[in-house]
Amino acid sequence: MPLPQSVKIVEVGPRDGLQNEALSVPVKVKVELINKLVDAGLSVVEAGSFVSPKWVPQMASSGEVYLAIQQWAIQKRIIQKHSSVSYPMLVPNMKGLELALEVGVTEIAIFVAATEAFSQNNINCSIEKSIERYQQVVQKAQAENVKIRGYISCVLGCPYEGKVSNDVVANIALRLQDLGCYEISLGDTIGVGTPTNALEMIETVARKVEIEQLAAHFHDTYGQALANIYAVLQAGVSIFDSSIAGLGGCPYAKGASGNVATEDLLYMLNGMNIETNVDMEKLLIAGDYINQFLSRQSTSKVALAVENRTTDDQG
Repeated sequence: MPLPQSVKIVEVGPRDGLQNEALSVPVKVKVELINKLVDAGLSVVEAGSFVSPKWVPQMASSGEVYLAIQQWAIQKRIIQKHSSVSYPMLVPNMKGLELALEVGVTEIAIFVAATEAFSQNNINCSIEKSIERYQQVVQKAQAENVKIRGYISCVLGCPYEGKVSNDVVANIALRLQDLGCYEISLGDTIGVGTPTNALEMIETVARKVEIEQLAAHFHDTYGQALANIYAVLQAGVSIFDSSIAGLGGCPYAKGASGNVATEDLLYMLNGMNIETNVDMEKLLIAGDYINQFLSRQSTSKVALAVENRTTDDQG
């Protein structure tokens, strides 16, 4: 199959990238990052999630972030540009959806694991139960004209069960499609995939769900993400999740490192003459912005720890 002429990049840095950061990121920093990503030309930017702050404290401000994005667009009088961008918000249940609707979210993402062990450790229920829970969420979302994107975690390997059956992934993808997901992102959560098994997985899933509806979400734990992307490009996949500066990881998957960096993905696609409508220079500005913030925060935290230790020693 010929390579796609164009690719849609789904930027997950503000959510999947930052959710595992120990350092608190203020609302204004998140909003500035998102706006810089939009300015770079990204048409889909995952802005946050309405999960319990008890489990993912970094996402506690997601409602404020979403409202601030809209307000910023009004103040800058660039409403038309921002209205053409999707800002999906991850929701785990009906409560999450209600919080999303309160601030006017127009697209949500729901997630299902490919293994029972990961599902239990992540959301304390079976795969079947998680899909049942989402039926009511999806019905309500559709009634409110909210688009639904689906995620499947651990499609190429699980930290608890190891190798994952491609047929299982395909069946779950079909169920998410039947549930109402317009797009399904297949996530290599712990980054164990290689080009061969990534391609085999995609080909198996594509027998049940149209390739145009499938997105690939690769983590770069073993440096395989770009190789995996190149492999599945050849199967016709044209939607890829990535994270600015390679930020990210999964709080429920020990050892999972960051997502593939959006900058690296864009560099490869540009070199292959595949259109993305993303400006590299502006993208690098966004990456530099969040890297500098996290670096300053980390330095301040270390300095404070040293100061406290010195004070304790003197005491």
